[in-house]
Amino acid sequence: MKNKLLHACSLRWITGRRVVIAVPFLWLTCAFLIPFLIVARISFTESDSGNPFGTLMTMVEGVITLKVKISNYLFIAQDDLYVLTYLSSLKYAAITTVLCLAIGYPFAYFMARAKPTLRPVLMMMVMLPFWTSFLLRIYAWKGILANNGILNHFLISIGAITEPLHMMNTPFSLVIGMTYAYLPFMILPLYANLVKMDIRFLEAAADLGATPLQTFWRITVPLSKSGIIAGSMLVFIPAVGEYVIPELLGGPETLMIGHVLWDEFFTNNDWPMASAVTVVVILLILVPMAIFNKYQAEQAEGRA
Repeated sequence: MKNKLLHACSLRWITGRRVVIAVPFLWLTCAFLIPFLIVARISFTESDSGNPFGTLMTMVEGVITLKVKISNYLFIAQDDLYVLTYLSSLKYAAITTVLCLAIGYPFAYFMARAKPTLRPVLMMMVMLPFWTSFLLRIYAWKGILANNGILNHFLISIGAITEPLHMMNTPFSLVIGMTYAYLPFMILPLYANLVKMDIRFLEAAADLGATPLQTFWRITVPLSKSGIIAGSMLVFIPAVGEYVIPELLGGPETLMIGHVLWDEFFTNNDWPMASAVTVVVILLILVPMAIFNKYQAEQAEGRA
């Protein structure tokens, strides 16, 4: 009787576990996989003004013909505009990630070492910008960086410059805006990792004669590697396809793939071409995600 009861409980636990796992998988399938497959399907079709989704299969006199158009992908690989735009997007996303790490790591470290009563206040400072509209925050930078903006007025008032600096619609304004927007996504995973770090490792390193810099580089940084990678992925992945910030703060020198996508979809009304561009962007994003997942799996195996 006892064995039967244990067996029944085990079956219920397994069934409940499968249900819990199936729910997020079902959500991810409906919200991400199916839309991606639809976009991928459109990318292989012929552009048709009457049907923006294109036609992949036709049936004439009972004969079904499958037409798979790969010329969109060939055109992307051969056209310098698309190649340079992809490279530009990757470049600005990488610069943003490095700057967010350089700014966010000291802040996250300070938060993790602050008094427990002070940490909620510091966390509130990080989260506070999310209480304001994203567009309003980016528009605020237009007022700060404009030729007659706050920053130029301040620099002129202290005598640092005699004429306004041209900062808007430049790579500088784009990087500033993207770094500001994505900085919290770097700080939060770093803080979550650093706050759990065992202080005894740092004390042991100090007892063995390590300097503070050696302790930081050999103990703190390796132990926070998972937080660094998680924060970098959270910044880099959305930054690659960013559209709003380059549109508002960027200029002709800062063309990114998000703007090209908008033009293909809504200006040229070429959905197959735009879908092909989208698929390539997703594939570019999957590479760092695969690296991150591999690292996480290796970390889990190391702990086991």
